[in-house]
Amino acid sequence: MKVLLLGSNGQLGWELQQTVPGHINLTTCDFPKVDFTSSNSIKSCITLSQPDYIINAAAYTAVDKAEEEKDLAFRINHKAVVEVANLCRKNNIFLVHISTDFIFNGKGHRPYKPDDTPDPVSVYGFSKLKGEQAVFDILKDNSLIIRTAWLYSEHGANFVKTMLNLMKNKKDLTVIDEQIGTPTWANGLALSIWSALEKRISGIHHWTDAGIASWYDFAVAIQEEALKTSLLKTPVIIAPAPTTHYPTPAKRPMYSVLDKTSFWKALEVKPIHWRSQLRSMLKNLLQ
Repeated sequence: MKVLLLGSNGQLGWELQQTVPGHINLTTCDFPKVDFTSSNSIKSCITLSQPDYIINAAAYTAVDKAEEEKDLAFRINHKAVVEVANLCRKNNIFLVHISTDFIFNGKGHRPYKPDDTPDPVSVYGFSKLKGEQAVFDILKDNSLIIRTAWLYSEHGANFVKTMLNLMKNKKDLTVIDEQIGTPTWANGLALSIWSALEKRISGIHHWTDAGIASWYDFAVAIQEEALKTSLLKTPVIIAPAPTTHYPTPAKRPMYSVLDKTSFWKALEVKPIHWRSQLRSMLKNLLQ
């Protein structure tokens, strides 16, 4: 099975490389090897690789900066995705495309299902929605779209590593407690992608770890688990704060919990609570 991974330098890309099954021939591609603003560069990367499957984990993810760089965000998150999908259709390549909870407005009060109506509230969210719509329109059942949220990893910049650094250098922190979602270890998402390829699952599905939390809850858990593993030596005071305490150029969904039922069932897996996954990730940081 020949798989091309686009966006190999990111958190998910790194985890996919750490977890790749032995029977898969994996080729990786990311900037500067491929320029996602260049049609010729994208075509060359895919043509040279001649894969059976493509995993597109590449994206413009600077949520606030996207409000200023709208054209660039849409070039990478929409137009580049259209070009990848068209090449997949031409060459009969199955595409796994990674999307986001930001395609929803966050005004709901129950977990969002895959067929709920999208309504993004930011440039980033809208650009990602246009990308996933293009994949579905062009490839239909020859694609899998996975929406995820609140991703973190041992690799790259993320909330967990930021909190650990702040907790080592500050005496107190304030963290937003109004935004609700599910922390998600990218390792678990990577394993689900490999399993989905084996089972040839298609359509639109959601993946996060199980359970819910606010960013404040997440920060408190990070400290508690880090103290147990000696990643932190002394606790700091963590106080909850409203969203208005940290104004940002881009709006965030206030409620980002995703319904994973369909994907868990298709994969035949038992959900793992986010706190258990956090504990596993922090243990890996010690190694």
